[in-house]
Amino acid sequence: MLKEHFKLISGTANRRLAEEVAKTLKVPLTPVEIKRFSDGEIYCRVLESVRGCDVFIIQPTSQDASLNLMELLILVDALKRSSPEKITAVIPYYGYCRQDKKTKPREPITAKLVANMIQTAGVDRVIMFDLHVPQVQGFFDIPSDNLEVVPLFADYIASKKLKDIVIVSPDAGGAARAREYGKILHAPIAIIDKRRTFPNVAAVEHVIGDVKGKTAIIVDDLIDTAGSVTEAADILIKFGAKEAYVLATHGVLSGPAIERIKKSKIKEIVITNTIEITKEKDIEKIRVVSIAPLLAETIKRTHEGLPMGVVYQEMYKKVEKKLK
Repeated sequence: MLKEHFKLISGTANRRLAEEVAKTLKVPLTPVEIKRFSDGEIYCRVLESVRGCDVFIIQPTSQDASLNLMELLILVDALKRSSPEKITAVIPYYGYCRQDKKTKPREPITAKLVANMIQTAGVDRVIMFDLHVPQVQGFFDIPSDNLEVVPLFADYIASKKLKDIVIVSPDAGGAARAREYGKILHAPIAIIDKRRTFPNVAAVEHVIGDVKGKTAIIVDDLIDTAGSVTEAADILIKFGAKEAYVLATHGVLSGPAIERIKKSKIKEIVITNTIEITKEKDIEKIRVVSIAPLLAETIKRTHEGLPMGVVYQEMYKKVEKKLK
């Protein structure tokens, strides 16, 4: 049972996820009024007292990233002026995360700027999922958690009882993620050599590793325009893979993504609900695994000051049993 001074608040970016978390925790969502004026400005007001409370706000900064980020900051400011004990921002998808370094002169490091803004607004802790680059966690000078969804996806794959699987990283940078999946699922890994020429445009060259006759499972942190994963699936099939699946935490699915997925050789794409999937993106090839149970347990343990390690251990044991 959560303590009386616990409060859970949802922004408008992913209300469905917040409701699922609230249901799992058996607590009501604290009512808030959020609206936009005719000129586009955002207004937020918390409709009940949060004085002395441990407050958690669920608000991914997904598309429209700037509006959702601003809404989060305004909500935090409204709370900060209402004397809570602590404010935790739960940001399942951290927008601007890919702008994490300078690659050309006079470029911003926007991921760091966003971290500064969140801290300045008054957040005491942040909880995120599968950051595009883990180093972004270090941009915060407050406690931060970067949670993995590996056991959720591993459990899904183990439940499907797929034969002769190979875990594939779509680029060299994702090799560590592929190795982690390979270790849990007792599967070999392969790496696709990808040369990026322009943003959202990739040239796939060849595969490092054996995929012939195997079920290839491409693992990544997000799918944006889907150009990389669809090209990756094409080359895997070309190199002899029997079929291709994709596991990706964040379904950004912008621009031509859905059409590309529909026309692709990918058998199934599995994503989570860190970003709410709209009806037009809810197609047959896409499956959604909910992070709500894991997020609810994380929020509960953060509130109570308990570690998360034991939870992950139990999840991995469950996967191991399914693989036997």
